[in-house]
Amino acid sequence: MTLTTHVTGGPSLAQERRIVTEIPGPRSRDLMARKQSAVAGAVGTTMPVFGAAAGGGVVVDVDGNSFIDLGSGIAVTGVGNSAPRVVEAVQAQVAQFTHTCFMITPYDSYVEVAEKLNELTPGDHEKRSALFNSGAEAVENAIKVARSYTGKQAVVAFDHAYHGRTNLTMALTAKSMPYKSGFGPFASEIYRAPMSYPFRDGLTGSDAAKQAISMIEKQVGAQHLAAIIIEPIQGEGGFIVPAPGFLPALAEWARANGVVFIADEVQTGFCRTGDLFASEHEGLVPDVVVTAKGIAGGLPLSAITGRAEIMDATHTGGLGGTYGGNPLACVAALAAIETYLADDLASVARSIGETVTSRFAAVQKTDPRIGDIRGRGAMIAVEFVDPETHEPDAALTSTIAKTAAANGVIVLTCGTYGNVIRFLPPLSIPDALLSEGIDVVLSALENA
Repeated sequence: MTLTTHVTGGPSLAQERRIVTEIPGPRSRDLMARKQSAVAGAVGTTMPVFGAAAGGGVVVDVDGNSFIDLGSGIAVTGVGNSAPRVVEAVQAQVAQFTHTCFMITPYDSYVEVAEKLNELTPGDHEKRSALFNSGAEAVENAIKVARSYTGKQAVVAFDHAYHGRTNLTMALTAKSMPYKSGFGPFASEIYRAPMSYPFRDGLTGSDAAKQAISMIEKQVGAQHLAAIIIEPIQGEGGFIVPAPGFLPALAEWARANGVVFIADEVQTGFCRTGDLFASEHEGLVPDVVVTAKGIAGGLPLSAITGRAEIMDATHTGGLGGTYGGNPLACVAALAAIETYLADDLASVARSIGETVTSRFAAVQKTDPRIGDIRGRGAMIAVEFVDPETHEPDAALTSTIAKTAAANGVIVLTCGTYGNVIRFLPPLSIPDALLSEGIDVVLSALENA
């Protein structure tokens, strides 16, 4: 079935699932052979095909196969892979200049992005922002700012957390393989607290928070703690949604003890969860918010936005980077943010979430391999388990993802135990294409 693209548009690509060769096709096989001889083996790929075009809700490979995209390049292309506003803005900017380095010769688009983030992130207090390239880079700088402001060193992250692949962010990340294994030693003064994981711990948000705070007080001490950093909904760890009340209790404790509360909204930000930011769901107002991924329609950009007194505590020259806030990425971000707001993509995300959740909930009634369905908006996860023991079933999860890919649907796995499939479709995906993609995944489950 050929469909039109969503309101956010994209190139003139047929919005359809189309398999015209075996997967991978001959051109993709040739390119994979070249990759293996030219690219470091540690750089893996989820899909066995190479992309040639993308837009709306599809990715077309070099052999002409068209895949339904339920991954968005890991939650990056929320507005679509080639949203018209983003394309037009970048084309205009690239004709003007590609780089001056904001720290040398500044430009207005960087300032405009900072103003937008200061306006849109949770809380009406005075804020400042700084721009970088990747989520990990922004997380590192958020920790730098917190340490500079508080004069303290320790940082607490959580079980199942993912914050990046640099040395400091690997220390913050919980999962060893593939993110940390063999890469130590890691940055010091990083501590880990238990996360609220309702499906597995059965605790209320209040009880889970008491457990975490008790550990922090006993093993770290508030007098040594610069920051708590947490994803409002964990990403790579399995789309774990903490029980209601967990996040506000942590934030309240942090405020009372002079600890900077950092919300890592790299994967949850920009309408992904049905709110502009996931923190809004419980009225959470972080001291610092970290953003990236969906911020700029696919161009590399990240940011930290925080209370003015925290952000301004660091000496001049203490934050920056050669490419941070590149002008192409900045104009892309302004266009992407306009698209999120003008096209009300938060409500689109909520609709996507309702569709995915309801489809899997109906199957869960008769299939106990579906242990849990969780998430918010267009950030939904299905956790697969052994029906008798409820132990994680990573093998089943891998089989479903591979079968879906072979049948024209891109899905991503995640989770500390490797037993979660996550649904992160672009918010530009047509409704019928989303439904067809779910059909394929459910068929893969049925036949596994």
